[in-house]
Amino acid sequence: MESLLIFVNIALAIILVIVILLQRSEGGALGLGVSQDNFTSARSMGTFLTKFTSIVAALFIICSIAIVSISRDELRETQSVLEKEEEENSNLPQIPQSK
Repeated sequence: MESLLIFVNIALAIILVIVILLQRSEGGALGLGVSQDNFTSARSMGTFLTKFTSIVAALFIICSIAIVSISRDELRETQSVLEKEEEENSNLPQIPQSK
């Protein structure tokens, strides 16, 4: 399940990068040359790419949170490294000690 979510998360990240690169640049680089005409209007906010970007970003965040929660559940079930080492050593044959 976790590997499927990781694959979906990587695919969403690639799609998100592509969709962001496809969008038209609004300009204004750090507020330089900003006028009233450069501000985003309500009509341009409703474009398909903008809505699609927000949907893909939300899915990416949800998928990332799901991966973290699944991996935390798996970590709670495991033992500490020292407990695992002791368990592995107890299964090995013991070397007899000389008298």
